[in-house]
Amino acid sequence: MSTIAVTGGAGFVGTNLVRSLLSEKFKVIVIDDFSTGLRSNVEGLGCEIREVSLVNEPEIHDALIGSDYIFHLAARGSVPRSIRNPRATHEVNTSGTMNVLEYARKNRTPISFSSSSSVYGTNLQLPKNEKMWTGPMTPYAASKLSGEALLQSYSLSYNMPAITYRFFNVFGPWQRPDHDYAAVIPKWIWKIMNNEKIQVFGDGEQSRDFTYVDDVVRILITGMKQNINHPEPLNLAFGERITLNQMLNFMKERKPDLEVEYLPERSGDVKNSQNDPKELTRVFPDVKPREFRAALFDVWDWLDKNSQRVLNGPKVSD
Repeated sequence: MSTIAVTGGAGFVGTNLVRSLLSEKFKVIVIDDFSTGLRSNVEGLGCEIREVSLVNEPEIHDALIGSDYIFHLAARGSVPRSIRNPRATHEVNTSGTMNVLEYARKNRTPISFSSSSSVYGTNLQLPKNEKMWTGPMTPYAASKLSGEALLQSYSLSYNMPAITYRFFNVFGPWQRPDHDYAAVIPKWIWKIMNNEKIQVFGDGEQSRDFTYVDDVVRILITGMKQNINHPEPLNLAFGERITLNQMLNFMKERKPDLEVEYLPERSGDVKNSQNDPKELTRVFPDVKPREFRAALFDVWDWLDKNSQRVLNGPKVSD
């Protein structure tokens, strides 16, 4: 039986991935410093938990011992957070990624790396494809682009099997709704559940290619099982462009009296995001996405039943 290491395994995507891997009878090593992820997400599941920070190279290498494959999901997330503290973002996302890659290089361990659509930044052309130029607007985006470049260079220099995914606004169960940098979908659902006003930064016409976490996990696991080697970045989104106002209209189906306040745009926010899924579909022809509205209400129902499982985690601030 293969042993799979998941850095950031107690975070949102990591928790979903770990649970799916365990359901398929893989042995799993969760590597997390629990700065944002919750230990309770993965305790009692039968996986091995190793509490380590990415910035500590010797400890990271010790934590990865025994792994046959690495999913490198751990990162210091959030665009606004990176603007407030760019050095911390660089140390975790860039130097930390190199620490993981050094282990993979020395041990010939295949690796999957999660990057971000934010690397496109100042490139406003839609839809995005993998051949387009990148223009990071924030330290977070720059750190992810640096991680991509490191992985590709390691793969080509050392003939090391690897794959890079650019995530586009992933959402789903196990996503924390209750901190300053929470993603928009769980944050808004949580506010609605607590009868609070929704705040929209901008006119609400900004759009995102939201991707349901179950679809992301299926692609990650399929890429591992099929030994796909794709060190050039692969956009992981299905090309459906949803505006914030459209999403609010869906939410009003359940909360007709929803109160919305429109505020000035935030620094560093990308106006629109949409992927051209041609390359993703070529590499993963059998993965079909969940319809957005249905997935949105699935998350709402999950939070309604399970909110206490993801609340009151570590304070995420700078």
